[in-house]
Amino acid sequence: MKTLLAFSFLATTIVLLAAEPPAPKFRAVDIDTAVNIGYGLAIADINGDGKPDIALADQKTIQWYENPTWKKHIIAENLTPQDNVCIAAIDIDGDGKAEIAVGAGWNPGDTVNSGAVFYLIAPKDRTQRWEAVKLHHEPTVHRMHWAKNAAGKFELIVKPLHGRANKGNEGAGGRVLAYTVPANPKGEWKTTVVSDALHASHNFQPINWDNDPEQELILGAKEGLFWFGQSTGAWKRRQLGTNWVGEVRDGKLPGGQRFAATIEPMHGTTVGLYTPPQGKGLWSRQTLDESLKDGHALGVGDVLGAGSDQIVVAWRGMNPKGVPGIKLFAPLDKEGKQWKSFPISAAEVAVEDMKLADLNGDGKLDIIAAGRQTKNLRVFFNERP
Repeated sequence: MKTLLAFSFLATTIVLLAAEPPAPKFRAVDIDTAVNIGYGLAIADINGDGKPDIALADQKTIQWYENPTWKKHIIAENLTPQDNVCIAAIDIDGDGKAEIAVGAGWNPGDTVNSGAVFYLIAPKDRTQRWEAVKLHHEPTVHRMHWAKNAAGKFELIVKPLHGRANKGNEGAGGRVLAYTVPANPKGEWKTTVVSDALHASHNFQPINWDNDPEQELILGAKEGLFWFGQSTGAWKRRQLGTNWVGEVRDGKLPGGQRFAATIEPMHGTTVGLYTPPQGKGLWSRQTLDESLKDGHALGVGDVLGAGSDQIVVAWRGMNPKGVPGIKLFAPLDKEGKQWKSFPISAAEVAVEDMKLADLNGDGKLDIIAAGRQTKNLRVFFNERP
């Protein structure tokens, strides 16, 4: 009996130890210490050499950093009198070189006349200035992503922060638009409305959960967390949660279940986790953390090489004032009921935007963070065993 009990205890201990995630290990490198604000990041191969580069929408400039030297190339400047605010970069035509769109004219207090959207046409030498083509826009342009439609072609999805003429997050809903790329990018870019009913919507993400050509979207807003899809041609929405969501990213738990990670509310304090219900209805929600100060960026991916995803959250500590930071959350069980957190960074980078990507081709996801008050662009190179 003693032998049996000892074996049972040992087996239980082994299971518990197997669920314990390894501690992350990073090597921090500042590749730019003269960032003005660092509004938006994108990771893509800009020059076609097979290596992912870093693109940044800074306050007045659009620039990219060439992998692996991280030499900075400014490709656009002073697009509007106001600040730039977002950037999207991906290879949309299959030539191995990314196309870039940017959002500018940033003034969230002006819900009538602010905002701008530009498509940048690359010169032969992509380190030189690109030609900016101004497109139609809604006020308070805030976030954008390239996403595939039902034909497998990329469209530019652009989301405003507020609806036209909104006051106090009330009034008309923000018009999220899908831009169709014309044969001649200087021609007319036709648009379709993805959504026009939500308010104070900070961020969204393209997803593909059903292995068809088109990508769906998950989007956070004052009204909650939403899924948008267009398999029938017209965009449809489904509500997943009711809490005010600022940032959102999707991933998979160790048991294979999908989840959505959030920062709540906009510029908020709380890390939320959403998992699908057994049937129809809202997704189940649990709180992972409530200590963020001005939460502003979120990433999901297998940083630890565990075979499933972890959540990386970042906050800038600007409003309310506090110590900024980056923290990683790893699930301890298949269903994601228990999590362990690991600190990654603190006051040394006040994150305005953040991305996860394997920059050096070692098969490990690195963390790329643009710091606002700290004025730096920092890469946390993943050096886990």
